[in-house]
Amino acid sequence: MSLPSFIQMYNELIAIATISSVTNEKIDCPNKELIDKLAQWFVELGFSISVVAVPNTRNKYNLLATYTNDSNQTQGGLLFSGHSDTVPFDDGQWTKNPFKITEENNKWYGLGTADMKGFFAFILDALRDIDLKALTKPLHILATADEEITMAGAAYFAQNAKLQPDCTIIGEPTSLIPIRAHKGFTANVIRVIGKSGHSSDPEKGINAIEVMHLVITKLLELKQKLKDEYHNEGFAVPYPTMNLGMIKGGDSANRICGCCELLLDIRVLPEMNANSLYEVVCQALKPIMERYPNRIQVENEVDPIAGYECNKEEPALQEVEKLLNQRAQTVNYSTEAPFLNQISPTIVLGPGSIEQAHQPDEFVSIDYLKPTKAAIQGLIKRFC
Repeated sequence: MSLPSFIQMYNELIAIATISSVTNEKIDCPNKELIDKLAQWFVELGFSISVVAVPNTRNKYNLLATYTNDSNQTQGGLLFSGHSDTVPFDDGQWTKNPFKITEENNKWYGLGTADMKGFFAFILDALRDIDLKALTKPLHILATADEEITMAGAAYFAQNAKLQPDCTIIGEPTSLIPIRAHKGFTANVIRVIGKSGHSSDPEKGINAIEVMHLVITKLLELKQKLKDEYHNEGFAVPYPTMNLGMIKGGDSANRICGCCELLLDIRVLPEMNANSLYEVVCQALKPIMERYPNRIQVENEVDPIAGYECNKEEPALQEVEKLLNQRAQTVNYSTEAPFLNQISPTIVLGPGSIEQAHQPDEFVSIDYLKPTKAAIQGLIKRFC
């Protein structure tokens, strides 16, 4: 069997639903079908394959494909990495079929075309024109699970990896601009448990919305404090940000609100300890907690994700900059780089624009096809 055409591989990857969702188990999809398809294609090219179940996921898997001409050589070379999952899609807002490539206006539309299942098709297409027998160092391709929700796949891989490449490339959509640093994030659920009752006698109850108002006041004070105390000029937004993303509470105008919930997002700089933000939030809310004992709960919605930074002087980064004739930049969104950077110097670099990620009618411009293939082949020749 020979590899399908580039567009056929792209289409087959997009056609497999690999949606990740923490909150809605009904739409959360296993990724094994896609992992098996990738494994089949990489085996066709002579790669050895390892497929590993990822703990604490709903039947999700990582794939590692490795090509080496020296079985005793496990270190060095290059790792390409991408995630196998996508976000859910807004059914009423898509004008194209999310699970089929639609070519229109010099673009390929489909869920995962940019973010980022299509990256694997780019790699496979680039490899068919490379003499793999000429490689002197290992080449690895990693497909991870659940990047869009918990990053469990990358975390598990980093904990157990036996390889140490000279460079790792994560193919997120960066418009083919190398990214050397990004912020991390924490997501907290703050829940106020009040005491419901009839609105005509408010003293007999505890209005959770009113207490949440006090909580929000303290959070906004913390927001300003973080902005004042932490600064990194390497970022367009050079301070940690806080977003009050969602609030819900109450059920009727004539009833004292018995419960109110707030979802909170903090984007941390690489030099900050993301894990410590839980205690920072709790400390900020301590006066309200003392005033209303056992009525304010703070939980992590997902495990905190650290920020990431690849040193400007890192030789691998400088080689990538030279190859692409592009200076590396920083971004405010998050990727799996904090985990893979533990294994080797990691750069985020891939086709498509981040502006299309998580959007209806997601697409990748056909203009990226030739330069992406050239970049992948150039990276392999440089590091392998």
